[in-house]
Amino acid sequence: MTTVPATTSVADELETHRRGLTGYCYRMLGSGSEAEDAVQETFIRAWQAADRFEGRASIKNWLYRIAHNVCIDMHRSPQRRAMSVDLGPARTPDPANLADVLPEDRWVSPVADDRVLAPAADPAAVAEARESVRLAFVTSLQRLPARQRAALVLCDVLAWPAAETAELLDTTVASVNSALQRARATLAEAPSPAAGPRREPDPALLARYVDAFERYDMDALTAVLHDDVIQTMPPYAMWLSGVDDLRTFYLGPGAGCAGSRLVAGRANGCPAFAQYKPDPAGGFSPWALQVVEFRDDRVAALHFFLDTAECFPRFGFPLRLD
Repeated sequence: MTTVPATTSVADELETHRRGLTGYCYRMLGSGSEAEDAVQETFIRAWQAADRFEGRASIKNWLYRIAHNVCIDMHRSPQRRAMSVDLGPARTPDPANLADVLPEDRWVSPVADDRVLAPAADPAAVAEARESVRLAFVTSLQRLPARQRAALVLCDVLAWPAAETAELLDTTVASVNSALQRARATLAEAPSPAAGPRREPDPALLARYVDAFERYDMDALTAVLHDDVIQTMPPYAMWLSGVDDLRTFYLGPGAGCAGSRLVAGRANGCPAFAQYKPDPAGGFSPWALQVVEFRDDRVAALHFFLDTAECFPRFGFPLRLD
């Protein structure tokens, strides 16, 4: 059993758990920034209580219990986070529909893969881990009561034994198993329109998407989109469905994206890009974080997160390209 050291190496020991804790908090809260704040608060509470820990449990279990309590404290609001596809039907690419703007605490925000996913040699393990932070799955988790959400994440995602989960949640194994059963049933009953099989794209296909978008070649771009492709644009409530509506939007309200540059990254288990639009004053200004989901050999979903001032620094992207 690992115990908390009585020296300044406590900070180093805590740091080894940062990625796992961030992943847990992200799935609980549905917000990349809130998850990172929750982990910072967890470390503060752990540091303050380190001298009282006395090796009563493993560091990991102790930290996750603190993190769980922090998430509960941060999630008192009855309003859950969601994706726009779960809040209403698709809309037409009419500029008037851009008037409906959601407050920041209404939509699920992205998280960088390297903040929540540990490197793994097994391709199957990599694929499973990526699925566990996909936007549709994290959004589905937000529909669950906190105890059910925690039980599902701990047991089904992190593979904790029911007994350890029960100890963390201060309940019984029977209660954990019951919560798991209800949580799985809820997720199966109402899948999100953004759910469904996804896959890692062939590098050549990804390169075709980047090339078509940067050249703003609508024929080339729509050729890599599924006919039923969807696009979300938080904080706008409007979302689009179908390649024809996306094309209309890109040539209408979205025409200012022509000439953009994309910088590659990863978010929510998917390829992601920092998008920069041409700046009339010179260079390129941040516009959106694109999370691109693929199905078979084409793009199935595009998620454009427009809060660049908040999310670009968290992803390590610059706030301007020269």
